[in-house]
Amino acid sequence: MTTVALTGATGFIGSTLLTHLLSQGVQVRALYRPTSTSAPHPLESVEWQPGNLEDVNSLSALVTGVDAIVHCAGAVRGITLEQFKRVNTTGVSNMLKAAAEHKVPRFLLVSSLAAREPSLSAYAASKKLGEDELRAYQGRLSWDILRPPAVYGPGDREMQPLLQLIKRGIVPIIGEKNARFSLLYVDDLAEAVSCLLRAPQGENGRCFELHDGRPDGYTWPQIATIAAHLNGREPRCLSIPKLLMQIAGSANVSLGRLFGYQPMLTPGKVREIFHPDWVCDNTAISRAIDWQPQVQFHEGMKRLFSKGQ
Repeated sequence: MTTVALTGATGFIGSTLLTHLLSQGVQVRALYRPTSTSAPHPLESVEWQPGNLEDVNSLSALVTGVDAIVHCAGAVRGITLEQFKRVNTTGVSNMLKAAAEHKVPRFLLVSSLAAREPSLSAYAASKKLGEDELRAYQGRLSWDILRPPAVYGPGDREMQPLLQLIKRGIVPIIGEKNARFSLLYVDDLAEAVSCLLRAPQGENGRCFELHDGRPDGYTWPQIATIAAHLNGREPRCLSIPKLLMQIAGSANVSLGRLFGYQPMLTPGKVREIFHPDWVCDNTAISRAIDWQPQVQFHEGMKRLFSKGQ
């Protein structure tokens, strides 16, 4: 039986991936932070390893004897580059050191499409630096990088407010009206990871983008059309001015520094939101493995509606 070490298993993407791997008979050793997460419920075929990405001993215990590592853990909230780097860069480096020490043959990094544009934000830069840490191990282990776009699905908290508005017939135009962006349902991302783990080890050191089957992505008018079909009525489209977003982002930074919390919306995140091209290209991953996305946005929203999300 294959044993996979998984980080980020208590998060949105990681928990879906955990369920997906278990359904395929994979044994999982999953890292969790006991200081911020209560002890996870016992699950058959899951060994919960307490620790964090800075704890060398817990990482050693996590990866000893496993067949592969899937590194899903990531920081999406913060202000400074150093805050993001602790998890998104140094965390990758620490995992790689443990993998090399214990001769783990396979390493998959779930990164972000934001790494394609590292100059936009501290988050994007930290994700690209994390990928660079992995690239430095070329020839020392088999590795691949996945760069998903905005991922949504059951249990998601970051996109849920936006999806709830769309469900109610309100489409906020966040970003340039004719900007294009890809989306990905979380189950499709989990299946892509599984396919990569099942694929014979041959060519490696690849960086894959993923989308939901729409090669040209979506525009906000297209999202509005989908909302109309879902709700049976024309949606109300609200354009959110860039200046307002910038003001809110700057205010979040000030409040975050004052009260000691890490915000999601920052000036860097606003630059990401207003970037005109977040369209992925599925060509490379579709050629490399037997994976095709199954859930486009219309179907994904129908699934969320049926679950009461």
